[in-house]
Amino acid sequence: MSSGSARRRTPEEPQATTVRGESKWDIVIGLEVHAQLTTRTKMFCGCPTTFGAPPNTQTCPVCQGMPGTLPVINRRAIEYGVRTALAFECRVNAACRFARKHYYYPDMPKNFQISQYEEPLAEEGRLEIDLPDGASRTIGIQRLHLEEDVGKLVHEGDFATAPASLVDYNRAGVPLMETVSRPDLRSPEEAAAYLKAFRAVLMALGVCDGNMEEGSLRCDANVSLRPRGAAELGTKVEIKNLNSFRNVQRALEFEVKRQAAALDAGQRIVQETRLFDADRGATRSMRSKEYAHDYRYFPEPDLVPLQTDPG
Repeated sequence: MSSGSARRRTPEEPQATTVRGESKWDIVIGLEVHAQLTTRTKMFCGCPTTFGAPPNTQTCPVCQGMPGTLPVINRRAIEYGVRTALAFECRVNAACRFARKHYYYPDMPKNFQISQYEEPLAEEGRLEIDLPDGASRTIGIQRLHLEEDVGKLVHEGDFATAPASLVDYNRAGVPLMETVSRPDLRSPEEAAAYLKAFRAVLMALGVCDGNMEEGSLRCDANVSLRPRGAAELGTKVEIKNLNSFRNVQRALEFEVKRQAAALDAGQRIVQETRLFDADRGATRSMRSKEYAHDYRYFPEPDLVPLQTDPG
């Protein structure tokens, strides 16, 4: 197609609309950043975490979820989590504990994920970011907790039409640190700036290699619109597994336009999880958004609570 030709709009793409300046909508964004920790072994077993090994060669009965196996906490992962929490000026909780988060997906062999919920490792931090116009802003960090990563699905062809999917469990059980920001970001550009600053801190600490292409650093974005000047938050939509600064910004730009166009037309925004198609530059619906009670959290019975030494 020549540069002078009009680009054909994809079916889900909204008509162009103003989302800043004279728009009647305020943008509210929060990011959930998932960082694989650079430990040599997994979160609850002794399997190696080396990237690129042949599929299903770095597994054992523990990370495969075999009956009767017992997890053991990786001490170095806890140290890395505390180091990161202090860098973000978080309050490291004197006591924390792991919980079981229940849901079914083929890449999770136990059918539950060992994570943290009501008693996370750290809370109430902050990160200062530099904006493109030279200004700076402080973004609140709500919580930081540790969990185990899941396996990886490899689809035979396109995700929507693949006749089969293959599962590699090498990644299942790799230490994962999730950091949840407060909904303080006000534009896709700010979200990209936050993720860049966040990655720089992790790499300086040596707790994550920051390789987004290999999945060491991944991001989920929550975005909603509300009437300009209003205090109450709008209905949020989650965009899953964004793996580059550019895609974070592109996905949010599309989603803001989509929601603004829907609200301008008098439509209701549905709370849901969406995926970003980088080739089309558009998000598409994946599933309705779960709530915390849907996961049936309860304390992990095979792991004792942890206590941190403030000294």
